[in-house]
Amino acid sequence: MFALSVLLAGCSTDPPADPPPPTSAPRPVGMDAARDELAAHAAAAQDRHLVARYTLRVDGEADRLILVTSANDGSWRVDVPGGALGGTADISLAATTDGLFQCALPTPTRPEPASCVRLGERDDTLPRRLDPRVQHPFTDWLDVLTDRRAPLSVSPAMAPAGASGSCYSVETTAASINPPLDVGIYCFDADGTLTAVRAAFGTLTLAATPEPAPASVQLAGPVVEGEPLGLTAPPDAPPTAEGDPTGTGTP
Repeated sequence: MFALSVLLAGCSTDPPADPPPPTSAPRPVGMDAARDELAAHAAAAQDRHLVARYTLRVDGEADRLILVTSANDGSWRVDVPGGALGGTADISLAATTDGLFQCALPTPTRPEPASCVRLGERDDTLPRRLDPRVQHPFTDWLDVLTDRRAPLSVSPAMAPAGASGSCYSVETTAASINPPLDVGIYCFDADGTLTAVRAAFGTLTLAATPEPAPASVQLAGPVVEGEPLGLTAPPDAPPTAEGDPTGTGTP
């Protein structure tokens, strides 16, 4: 009788249930919160008008001091030492109601007075050959950071050395030849002041307490006809043969 009970019990045992189908992993709550926080900081930065100095650090180069002016009327200006001609020329980029300008600034090696060339309308895109990129975190990249439709992945990040504020790691989630901004780390104070950026062009760190903004930015010099300065240095002139000062092959 005992054996029969065991046999009947074994026959009536239900087979093990199939495991539930796997479900897709939910998006981490922290990433959504970080995206919202960064968008709020970037929106505050768009309304933040100031004069601020930033240290630009690039591997293998001496540190440079970048001057950023965001005026109360929405015009802006960013002065970039070594921003053209292979680092041998200082320039200023500025956007006003009259357009987008590049100004060549005087230096010991280029003592000519400052002068400016109009590059186009104020919202035009700079060609790569003219674009030092350090102005973007203060201008059009803020539009991308506030746009919730932009293909970005955002997570909290540690601040770069010497920086403060709330920092976020930003990645692009869509392959593109021309991504909307540089991936990297972006840091902001609560009032919208950009305190640091680590991107492809180097690392920008706020160097001093920002100063009040002017009503409008002023160009570094008069607007003239001419060609803007490119990023790369011009090629060296070919050596001339002795007795051929013109290099034409004719003594």
